[in-house]
Amino acid sequence: MRKLLLISIVLIVGLIFASRLFYLQIYDTSFQKLSENNAVKTEFIYPQRGYVFDRNGKLLVANQPSYDVMVIPRNVKSLDSLELCDLLKIPKEEFTKILKKSWVYSPRLPSIVIPQLTKGEYAYISEKMHKYEGFYIQKRSLRDYQVTHSANVLGYIAEVNDQNIAENPYYQMGDLTGKQGVEKQYEEILRGVKGVKYIQKDRFNRDIGPYKEGLYDTLPERGKDITLTIDETLQKYGEALMKNKRGGIVALEPATGEILSLITAPYYDPSLLVGRERSKNFTKLWYDTISRPLFDRGLKGEYPPGSPFKTLTALIGMQEGVVDAEEKIRCYGGYKYGRNKLLGCHHHKTPLAMVAGIANSCNAYFCTVYKRIIEKYPTPQEGIDNWKNHLSSFGLGNYLGYDLPIGNRGLIPNSDYYNRAYNYPKYKWYASATISNAIGQGEVLLTPIQMVNFTAAIANRGWYYKPHILKNIVDVDTIPKVYTEKHVTTIDKEYFEPVVEGMFDVYSNGTASHIQIPGIEICGKTGTAENYIKIDGERFQLTDHSVFVAFAPKDNPKIAIAVFVENGYWGSRWAGRIASLMIEKYINGEITRTDLESFVLNGSLEEEYAKPYSGIPFTINH
Repeated sequence: MRKLLLISIVLIVGLIFASRLFYLQIYDTSFQKLSENNAVKTEFIYPQRGYVFDRNGKLLVANQPSYDVMVIPRNVKSLDSLELCDLLKIPKEEFTKILKKSWVYSPRLPSIVIPQLTKGEYAYISEKMHKYEGFYIQKRSLRDYQVTHSANVLGYIAEVNDQNIAENPYYQMGDLTGKQGVEKQYEEILRGVKGVKYIQKDRFNRDIGPYKEGLYDTLPERGKDITLTIDETLQKYGEALMKNKRGGIVALEPATGEILSLITAPYYDPSLLVGRERSKNFTKLWYDTISRPLFDRGLKGEYPPGSPFKTLTALIGMQEGVVDAEEKIRCYGGYKYGRNKLLGCHHHKTPLAMVAGIANSCNAYFCTVYKRIIEKYPTPQEGIDNWKNHLSSFGLGNYLGYDLPIGNRGLIPNSDYYNRAYNYPKYKWYASATISNAIGQGEVLLTPIQMVNFTAAIANRGWYYKPHILKNIVDVDTIPKVYTEKHVTTIDKEYFEPVVEGMFDVYSNGTASHIQIPGIEICGKTGTAENYIKIDGERFQLTDHSVFVAFAPKDNPKIAIAVFVENGYWGSRWAGRIASLMIEKYINGEITRTDLESFVLNGSLEEEYAKPYSGIPFTINH
């Protein structure tokens, strides 16, 4: 029995060893790969990144050659580091730090030592690089911007970080990826696919030719070209109009949701974020916390929309059946609410029906309509939630779903918001507590792209497509389906005509009559939004924001636009003029209202922006 047990143990151990040897020698190829890694060098061939064009075929972004000094740490032999540092023009401390980081990343994989050499630097350094084992020069391409505008739209490319590498095995240390704008949103389309070349090495670590005669080598696949919906001419003109101002402009084609122009101000030249100066320039832009040129005000700026919001109050009022277009409402210099509080209004004829109410921007008219909307229901909570549901159908209070990687939701408050704000879980607050919502003040916040979206919905008489910036991809027939699905608002089509007529009268005989464009029927709405700032915990009122929304022509509109100019006094002074000029530029291609153009191009609001930081007491200018 003992003999049998001993034989059994020997057989079992033998089987275990045999199985393990079989696994290691036949099934598991990891040691073979490790051996190959020691004898084979992997070189990546970087593809050309796809070009970017505007809607009319104008080239916006191309490529230019770039050269990176690379290192494979385990291949580095003894070297004169001071001589190499002098050649690369970097301090030895920085060189040592780079090598340590490369070892941590991978001894066998290449890492960047010096990125983005110029042609002159490449010619000089490449002649001497053979002296330094483990170092070589990798050719790739950088972006070559053909325009000096649209940095917020185009974005930029930069070296991947640890998170990018962890999330996507495609990337290796030193690779470039899109970081903002179109470059980030359509990275996988634009970047192409890297090619790979395997080089056989001998026992002295010298290159001796392609591994297995190039059997496993692959060629790079060039990135696809894309066409944007942006109109380059309009974009350039809009940035010129916003010089020395802060704010955002967004223009859409109402019939498609295509973004014609997306401007933030202040802005910067996209070429600043290319080449070896990129890091220094980015740091400078990042730490400009006063003008914030990296902050896209068109997508992220959340502002009270002011009087343009009155058009939505009118639409909801008609849909809810609490007012019709013919009913006239009196204005006694404003709207009285609460304990003899007055929400003031400027002088105009009274009483007013809806069309005249929009044209003259009567606060009393829209506060009355809003009060009826909220009080139609048994509780203000139900009224507010119903009001919010209508606004949500215009894409407000949430992300619109456009194809750019940044944005903010804005704010359309609901009953939960006010229950918390007033600390009343039951039915203790009333329409008067939220009356400022009627005129686009109060708690309501919108981004400029949300403002232009609801304007496009009005222009279309009740529907819109999600705003998007991609027009097409080369060799791809369609864009994502989400941008070709029609979204219909909760407002019946019949109720849009009085609002459109009111917006038309804003230009013909209302608050924007002095900025008409000959030959173009424009529908618009001026707005003035209150503007506050906190200084050392104390709240100060600054000069009001200038707001304007418009579309043109009145029938079959080709463009809808929202303009927001911070500290711009009142709606038609800055935002209205800019909107009129942008519309004329897009529809007619030339400017006839040179008086408006001269005012805007030569005007500056820099003194307004400096007031809070000057240390001098300031007053509101009107």
